Order: sequence, then C-alpha cells, then structure tokens
Amino acid sequence: MKTERKNRAGAKIKNNGRRYCEQYRKHVCTTFVAVFLFCTLLVQAQAAAWYFKKTDDHTPPVCDKSQEEIALYDGYYVNDAAADEKVIYLTFDAGYENGNVSRIVDILEQHHAPGAFFVLKHFITSNPDLIRKMDAAGCLICNHTCSHKDMSCANRETFEAELRGLEEICFQTTGVQISPFYRPPEGKYSIENLKWAQEMGYRTIFWSFAYADWDNRDQPKPERALKNLLSHVHNGEILLLHPTSETNAEILDSFLSELEAQGYRFGSLQELGQGTKADKGTPAQTAETGC
Repeated sequence: MKTERKNRAGAKIKNNGRRYCEQYRKHVCTTFVAVFLFCTLLVQAQAAAWYFKKTDDHTPPVCDKSQEEIALYDGYYVNDAAADEKVIYLTFDAGYENGNVSRIVDILEQHHAPGAFFVLKHFITSNPDLIRKMDAAGCLICNHTCSHKDMSCANRETFEAELRGLEEICFQTTGVQISPFYRPPEGKYSIENLKWAQEMGYRTIFWSFAYADWDNRDQPKPERALKNLLSHVHNGEILLLHPTSETNAEILDSFLSELEAQGYRFGSLQELGQGTKADKGTPAQTAETGC
C-alpha cells in the first residue's frame, strides 16, 4: 500500500511538473511574441518613407501632417517661400555613370541650371573627373550616404559614419567638398535622422515630383515622360530625376527649354538654407558602413 501511494504521489508530482513546464513554455512564447510585436510597431512608428499625393493643377503636392514635421528639422520637399515665383530645383540621385550622367551635366551647363547631384561613395571613386566637371559647371555635389543603406533604422554612429565618410572620400578623391544637403536613400527616414542631419549642418532634401525613370531596362517613352514632367510643374518644385536614365538624357534639353519659355528659372538648393558647406567636424568612425 505504501509503495502504491508513493507511486501515485510521484505520478502526480510528475504530471504537475509537466503541466508547469507546458504553462511556462506558453508564457515564454506569448511574452516573446508580445515583445516582438511591440518592437516591430515601435520601429514602424519611428521610421517612415517619403510619399505625397500628386496634383494636376500645377500646385505643390499634398502631404500628410506627419510629413510636415520635416520642416522642424531643416527638411524640404518644396520651397514654400517661392509659392509665388516660377522657380524649379533640379536634383539628381546618381549611383553610377553609364554615359548619360555626363550628357546631363552638359545640358545643365548649357542652360545655366545649377543641378544638385546626390552621390554615393562608388560614384565618387569611379568618376572623380565627373565630380570635378559637375562642380565646374556650377552644380552641387550632395550627400546620398556612402552605401545607400536604409538609414531609418540606423543608430547615430552609423548614420554619422555614412555621411562623414562620404565627405572624406569626396574631398580626398576629388578636392571637392560635399554641399550641406542630404537625401535619404529611397526616401526612408526617421525623425532621429532629421535631427542628426540638422545637428551635422545638413538640410534634408526630399522632392515634390518624381516619376518611374530609374529602370534602364524599362525606360518610359520620351514623349510621354516629357508630357508627364511638364504637366506637374509647380512653383518651388524640387524635382527628383535619375541621371542614368536614357529618356532623361534625351528629353532634358527640351524640358528645360520649355520651362524657360514659360518663364521659369532654375534655382539652387542653397536658396533653401544658408548656402554654406557642411560642418566638417571630426568624422565618426566608419563602423559597419564599408566606407
């Protein structure tokens, strides 16, 4: 009888232990899922991707209120101060050269248009003479980071290393200084990014119009692209183009000529701020950037 009672007690303890372990595993799993979802939502709440609603009446695009926050940290997507002036700012995101970038620089120079080129490390090291050509043509060489990483989730050390690293590479390779304008890769950013860029002496530049011009294997028809660009022109526009585009290289002269005929002038991003070079400071260590 004693042995039987001991066996029953042992079985009861073992069963209770199994139930406790199972409950503990469920608790741990539930807690892990809750923490993961919380962290995911937190990151999503902090990060954003630039977007806007286009208009068809030659007025600036409509942005939601959260994106109006960029103005608090020297961020721009349009020049509000030029609401009554026919001025357009031509900006280009340049990751590499395929012959079209140089063509576009020539066209800009012919029209006395001070384009702004947001460049990467690879572009600088592969095309130092082209950087000098841009500078000589009156264009601005601006910061698109070293490696085109998503900066919205980067910590401050990585963020600063990406921007300062590009400054160093550009000056050491070409003798040209990066102008104090930063464009987030793919338009992805966080409020922290905007604050850090401002503290580094930069103005963050988004855009008020762009179109699907980046895929060299699927270029838009020149006639349609030109019509698209002209139908969305507005005062104070910050236009984003990709200078590797064959279509852009083909239509840019006609586009600029038509804008001139309509009374537009081509402004410099320096009008949006103080027009000084970015604070050089002491560059951060280039950890995790490949710079």
